[in-house]
Amino acid sequence: MEWIDRLNDAIDYIENNLAGEIDMEKAAELAACSSFHLQRIFPYITGVTLAEYIRRRRMTAAAFELIDSGARIIDLAARYGYESPTAFNRAFQSIHGVPPTAAKAEGVKLTAFPRITFSLSIKGGESMNYRIEKKGPIRIVGVCTKEPMTMEDCFEKIPVFWEKIHRENWIPRLCQLADDREPQGILGVSTCDGGVFSGYYVAVSSEQAAPEGMDEYVIPDCTWAIFECTGPLPNAMQSLQQRILSEWLPSSGYEYAAAPDIEVYPPGDQNAADYHSQVWLPIVKK
Repeated sequence: MEWIDRLNDAIDYIENNLAGEIDMEKAAELAACSSFHLQRIFPYITGVTLAEYIRRRRMTAAAFELIDSGARIIDLAARYGYESPTAFNRAFQSIHGVPPTAAKAEGVKLTAFPRITFSLSIKGGESMNYRIEKKGPIRIVGVCTKEPMTMEDCFEKIPVFWEKIHRENWIPRLCQLADDREPQGILGVSTCDGGVFSGYYVAVSSEQAAPEGMDEYVIPDCTWAIFECTGPLPNAMQSLQQRILSEWLPSSGYEYAAAPDIEVYPPGDQNAADYHSQVWLPIVKK
């Protein structure tokens, strides 16, 4: 329950600073993880990105304030972290369907998004197969995008990056570089240096020199919770990741370590019901 309590501490901090500056590093510190991992965890548990949650809550609070106090739009924009009234108007209308000037009229329909509170839900049934192993440094070689991304960007741009990988026929070239050490298969690796997203690699574990057009990266030594995933992609992988973060991690006695996440895709038909893949979660004992 300690991890759940820490997530709620982070939400308390965000809620107390909706009208003001929200420091993601401070929120992550309260949640006992990096800013990168907090923003990665949040949508898997809640179904909405952390940035979108903050936007919805700010626009909910702004609507109440607009109706109750008749505050000026320019003042609300500054208070809720928008650089201009135009940006504030755009965000307000995207949530409420009307501009803030219209929201003051009696009978106008507005939308309220309540605060999120985390709790541990006890569910029956479906098992998760995993093992915990300590590994030394893992060197990977592959194709990388280092374009700066928010978590919203990741959900949109990483699938596009995979399409590029397949379209440009990188997978056979990567397979030629792979060695026989774990993790074996094509890897999807989200790297975070200093707690900040620093790149996404489609790669293999390899000691060979990176050919032209590829990059190398050394994943630090770490303890890993290695989860087995069975089913067609991407649904099986997405479902497992959500269950790991919302069911396994809160009750495990572990928390996120400062290391990359790894998805492992062995050869096979990724659309098959019996396709086997893996999630490697970096962990540290609480």
